[in-house]
Amino acid sequence: MTKAAKRMTMFETIRAARPLRWGTLGFAASAALIAGGQHLSAQGIANHNSKAPVNYAADRIEVQDKAKRVVLSGNVDINQSDLRLQAARTTVAYTDAGDIKIDRIDATGGVQVNRGSEQARGDVAVYDFNRNVITMTGNVALRRGTDTLNGGRLVIDLDSGLSSVDGKSGGAGGNGRVSGTFKVRDRD
Repeated sequence: MTKAAKRMTMFETIRAARPLRWGTLGFAASAALIAGGQHLSAQGIANHNSKAPVNYAADRIEVQDKAKRVVLSGNVDINQSDLRLQAARTTVAYTDAGDIKIDRIDATGGVQVNRGSEQARGDVAVYDFNRNVITMTGNVALRRGTDTLNGGRLVIDLDSGLSSVDGKSGGAGGNGRVSGTFKVRDRD
């Protein structure tokens, strides 16, 4: 099977698996999308089209039709328009009232979300399609060009482009504060 044949939208995969209500489906390729303390205007992420198709690739897919979810694991790579989410594992929750719609994507394991010059990393991410918000937690790092913000939780509002970073927990290595670096403009 060619790479192009392995790549399909999440909706196509779920529709194709509907007749297989008896169990799970394993493929060689699959995946799903995704993705206040200090604030950073995330113009690279603002006005994201969350209605665009979700394309994915992964090492394995499991359709859990009764639970209305799809589990993708192994090198998960999800794209929606120009937003890209990468993780070790994702779970995609959907509704099926005659037309399948993704409600939420939960990603774990070295999660990275990229769009334009903005990049975010964290241990866990939740992409809530109803609110059009991506929340990342655990060792969060937000990079925009050379500017950086580090903390414990990042919330990205895809409609407004506002990113909010909260401090790390006071646990192992964390001091409950947000840290970062901003580039200073050159003097004329």
